[in-house]
Amino acid sequence: MRSIAVLGATGSIGASTLDVAARHPDRFRITALAAHRSVDALITLCTRFRPALAVIADPACEADLRSGLKTAGIDCRVASGPDGLVEAASGSHCDTVVAAIVGAAGLASTLAAARAGKRLLLANKEAIVMAGPLLAAALREGGGDLLPIDSEHNAVFQCLPAKRADLSTAGVRRILLTASGGPFRGLKAADLGDVTPERACAHPNWRMGRKISVDSATLMNKGLEVIEAHYLFDAPVERIEVVVHPQSIIHSLVEYVDGSVLAQLGNPDMRTAIAYALAWPERVESGVPVLDLLKVARLDFESADLLTFRCLDLAFGALNAGGNATTVLNAANEEAVAAFLEGRLSFLAIAETIERCLAHAEATAPANLAAVLDADLTARTHAQRIIATLSG
Repeated sequence: MRSIAVLGATGSIGASTLDVAARHPDRFRITALAAHRSVDALITLCTRFRPALAVIADPACEADLRSGLKTAGIDCRVASGPDGLVEAASGSHCDTVVAAIVGAAGLASTLAAARAGKRLLLANKEAIVMAGPLLAAALREGGGDLLPIDSEHNAVFQCLPAKRADLSTAGVRRILLTASGGPFRGLKAADLGDVTPERACAHPNWRMGRKISVDSATLMNKGLEVIEAHYLFDAPVERIEVVVHPQSIIHSLVEYVDGSVLAQLGNPDMRTAIAYALAWPERVESGVPVLDLLKVARLDFESADLLTFRCLDLAFGALNAGGNATTVLNAANEEAVAAFLEGRLSFLAIAETIERCLAHAEATAPANLAAVLDADLTARTHAQRIIATLSG
């Protein structure tokens, strides 16, 4: 029986995790649930799963959460803020942590779970993008397992040998991350000047939150995944490539030196990757429909258009630059995407904001969490000034 803390329980990853867990009550028990500000949704989940701990990230919502749980007759501990999230990730109530808090807000709790030796199911790309070396050190300290649950890296994980010292000794030539191409695949920059948030969030294959949907539309989501693959699999940047695959049936591929290419296929549903990670090294039923290859009929592949979707190119550049460039990249992107969703910035200006911020990246990598957060804050402040200029 695995005891699971779900950080980001009211988001899409959280919902998929809870769906899989509920299918196997003899194997999985939900012991902690955390949300950002969705008090009513969190109370509903607590009523269903009866965790030992409920955490609301916004301390201003803690009183409402306590009152709502009392009214619902739910007897569990309540916490809030960054300390509450760290407690949810590192406490003795769980042996498994699903890190699905979006953005930099999930960094401290992810590191805490790693240091505590938990099985860490990572959906928070930003934890690696901002602080990959710090996360690696925390994992060594805690001795736990890290299993990626975004579909692409989970696919790579499934296609790599179970035991390997590094990619070279495993005979790996390339990691090929697939990208759907998002809602604007095939369009050029001239077609994207008047893109609205609604259009950008209308992903053709996946149901996701608004921020990650915009990242998919700009291909920044794939850029973040390139950086993530570098740290997750100790892969040199020159061995990581992106290929557009609009059907989203092949989730990623691993090419070996003998000419073999292993691919993981499945319907575009996050529950496959989550079920694999929850039960690893075993497999359990996930609720995902069986893949009907005859119905799929064809699998197409294209090169990524780096001229139109400049965010992907900027991510490769940040990874090559080193220092704190990937931290700056992530912070600038979060600020620019937020401004776009609020109607303060154009779609194409997202990449321009990031590029201008990267021009001020430092050559030295942050040495600790405080330095990472300082670099993050500095980049956000700079991005906000750029956004104000670009928005007129």
